[in-house]
Amino acid sequence: MNMAWKEMMKSKAKFIILGSIIFLVSFLTFIISGLANGLSHDNAALIKDLPKGYFYMNTEAKKTYNLSKIDPSLQEQMMKEHEDAAAFSIQMGFVNDAEDKQHTVAFVTSTDSPFFEKVAPGEIVLDRSLEKDGIKVGDVLTNNQFNGQFKVVKFVDQKKYSHAPVAFVNMDNYKEIYRTKGMQLMFVPGKDTASITGLDSFSNNEFLNTISSYKAENMSLNMIIWFLIAISGLLFAIFFYMMNVQKIGLYGILKAIGVKTSTLFRMMWSQMFFITLIALVLSVALSQGFNMIAPEGMPFSLTLSATIQLSVLFLVIGFIGATLSGLQIRKVEPLQAIQQGDM
Repeated sequence: MNMAWKEMMKSKAKFIILGSIIFLVSFLTFIISGLANGLSHDNAALIKDLPKGYFYMNTEAKKTYNLSKIDPSLQEQMMKEHEDAAAFSIQMGFVNDAEDKQHTVAFVTSTDSPFFEKVAPGEIVLDRSLEKDGIKVGDVLTNNQFNGQFKVVKFVDQKKYSHAPVAFVNMDNYKEIYRTKGMQLMFVPGKDTASITGLDSFSNNEFLNTISSYKAENMSLNMIIWFLIAISGLLFAIFFYMMNVQKIGLYGILKAIGVKTSTLFRMMWSQMFFITLIALVLSVALSQGFNMIAPEGMPFSLTLSATIQLSVLFLVIGFIGATLSGLQIRKVEPLQAIQQGDM
């Protein structure tokens, strides 16, 4: 450790440059991870907030939930077999306020269930984000496909679907709007899944991936995150490789006086750990600060668990990159290295 520290003090500029690059890459990774988590929740908070269980949709729908139709007799059978089962439907639509201004919403209706809002005919429960558009409890809303009116009775927090605020309505009102008789989906909480003829089952994550916008967004952002992590590993490998090439003669002398190869590796790992730790502390502090001051409308969510996972991943990638670059140290022959260093 003493040798590692002395070398870092001697070559401050080189290590500061590497630390700055690692800081910028890790900070960008934390920011993108926060945006990915925020967008993910904004896209499917309604589904993500449900407990672990299984979703069922019609096999003929081919994993497209809005094409699915659950047979009423099959729905009744499943609800008898599973007390907590719920049948529900989701469709994009809009509501008009008193000034005839349209607001895009995701209409949701369900059978009686603790997982969904219970709404009486003519009532509507909205995601709280619509309060910013001037809608208040007691307001009357309309829909062009609905003959009656909706009275706003309640707002709920963090209920979004496909980046639209959710609007819970009564089942009869929903059926009138969309001219349908059956429900689209079944949800059964619990760890066990049943094989039901004519229905495909999906776990929570599997169902999320049937939402095209959710899958496309997550795949793109996660790909960027993994590229940034891979780049940080390459930076460590290239940096320490260049450093090791310049120190071939020094390594030869150290080996000649009895310094073990394992000691040289520990010196390199200490330098890698020190640089990465400082860069991560700064990037975590700034990203958490950004999490607190991010604009209200920005879907940004950087959890403590995600921060810890990414930090550990950066340390592991840095360790691998530094170790791969240091494999040449094992091949250094003292006499040959000293002669090469004198040339």
